[in-house]
Amino acid sequence: MRTLDEQETTVVFEKLFKFIGNNLKNLIDNPSYEGPTTDPSNPTRYCFRLQKNRLYYVSEALVKRATNVTREKLVSLGTQVGKFTHHGNFHLTVHALPLLAPHAKHKVWLKPTSEMSFLYGNSVLKAHLGRITEDINAGDGVIVYSMSDIPLGFGVATKSTKDVRKSDPNVLVVIHQADIGEYLRTEDDL
Repeated sequence: MRTLDEQETTVVFEKLFKFIGNNLKNLIDNPSYEGPTTDPSNPTRYCFRLQKNRLYYVSEALVKRATNVTREKLVSLGTQVGKFTHHGNFHLTVHALPLLAPHAKHKVWLKPTSEMSFLYGNSVLKAHLGRITEDINAGDGVIVYSMSDIPLGFGVATKSTKDVRKSDPNVLVVIHQADIGEYLRTEDDL
């Protein structure tokens, strides 16, 4: 378990900024009240730690307690946000959804009849949309919700909100990146 170097931090923050924008500051400055504290009015903070190419969002108090475990024995720590590839690219995993959803800058809501299609790993078409937030640009990170405001996953917008409104119903709007259905689809791999 180690801290991120400068290049890794830049890559991670750029990816997170794509989805939550200036709310990234709220994610970083989030106080943590878990673990033993000497002063309850001075809580610890959350931080990012890297373990076996996986990035975790974890409280500093938990990091201090985890130093008693050897690197080989430590399996997981905190909430997994993503993973680094061998080429140094960073990919968000579905585990990051509870962190991204409350701070999301851009959102789309799916019609109830289209939710299962997204949860099977398919991208979102205009015909599947129930609602869409304003000011989405092509290439922005988008959180996908059900009409009952349950976060289902995330992806990347292919068109701006203006272009989506005047386009054909079969046009691709959001490219699928991760969804909560992955837990079931990858169950055999666990």
